[in-house]
Amino acid sequence: MSGPGGWWRRKSTPAKVETYTRWSFHSFALIEFVCAGGPVIGQVEPRLGTLLMSLAAVHSVFCAVAASRALDWLRGGRAQPVRTLWALGATTAVVGVTALLVAEHGPAGESVDGAAGGVFAVVTVFGAGAIAIGVRGRRRVSACVTGFAVATAVLSFALGMPLAVALFTALVVLAGGGFFAFTYLFSVWLLNAVYELDEARETRARLAVAEERLRFGRDLHDVMGRNLAVIALKSELAVQLAQRERPEAVPQMVEVQRLAHETQRELREVVRGYREADLAGELGGAQGVLTAAGIDCSVTGPTAGLPAPVQSALGWVVREAATNVLRHGDARRCTVGVRVLQGRVVLTVENDGVPDGAGPGRGSGLVGLRERLAEIGGTLRAGPAGDGLFRLTAEVPLPSDAGRVTVVSAPHSVNEVTS
Repeated sequence: MSGPGGWWRRKSTPAKVETYTRWSFHSFALIEFVCAGGPVIGQVEPRLGTLLMSLAAVHSVFCAVAASRALDWLRGGRAQPVRTLWALGATTAVVGVTALLVAEHGPAGESVDGAAGGVFAVVTVFGAGAIAIGVRGRRRVSACVTGFAVATAVLSFALGMPLAVALFTALVVLAGGGFFAFTYLFSVWLLNAVYELDEARETRARLAVAEERLRFGRDLHDVMGRNLAVIALKSELAVQLAQRERPEAVPQMVEVQRLAHETQRELREVVRGYREADLAGELGGAQGVLTAAGIDCSVTGPTAGLPAPVQSALGWVVREAATNVLRHGDARRCTVGVRVLQGRVVLTVENDGVPDGAGPGRGSGLVGLRERLAEIGGTLRAGPAGDGLFRLTAEVPLPSDAGRVTVVSAPHSVNEVTS
């Protein structure tokens, strides 16, 4: 899908949250530069102001890089960025010391002292928060922020700042650094929770498929196990009787033949029951699954009274469409509509989560549905419908010998359709 927002709509929910988190970290760097450089403009002579703003800009870039790499590390995408964290710590120290020297030994004036002191406080607060995201464990995070606060107090006092001011600056660093560290780490925790929820949903879908396979395997075992054991036993008995030229071998082989035909018939019944899908049951199941996944799903139209082949075919369409909405899209709402027109039934499934690369004919599931519908003269169309929508439409003709079909469309509502 093309368009200004296509790259965003193609992302899954966890990928969107990760993108949002990463750019939030980058926005913190921009906020740092604005907070540190804003008071410098117009308050400090140009050369000194350029120096302070350049230092703030360099430190902001280091914070953004360190936070991004730390996020990759916490997500398991890379090793712990130890060198980057040390580089950020060294940059913070250099910028902080330079700002303090300007405030204490630079040109006289309250504006210069305030601007330089602001740069010192801002870079120390943001540096403590950005470095804290690169360590693991609450104790280490607390020790990191506390260490920055203590170092701030010692350094400030050592460079000539009054003790009361140094202690106040340390408290500001402790509170501000702790706040940003908490914000960084909470964002990462929330991102991990979103990924875990998405993995749990995928696991639930795989378990449902595995459970259905086990059920089908149990049915096959129940049907085939006993009959095949009897067939093997009677065949062995028939061979022994035939080797002895005993006439009883013929009835035994007749019984084997009967058991083989019976087993074949029972196998067809098992497969037929597995392959058939009830439309009303599939609509209810799809609505329940999508709603549980946080997707607003509404179902309208007839749900009963259609011929069995039509219900089975459309039930499979609903099942496949619901699976695609869960697996391949990022939908917030989904509508399923059934309409009974003159001589045909139209099923429409529409959602606002367009899959990546979605289009008519994509995916083996849709190919299988087309083949299934073609067996009863039906058609299937699927693809983007504009405005971020994806629409799947299935049309199935009503059997010509069905006569008048009574379709229950909703409680207390009956529509009679003449085919």
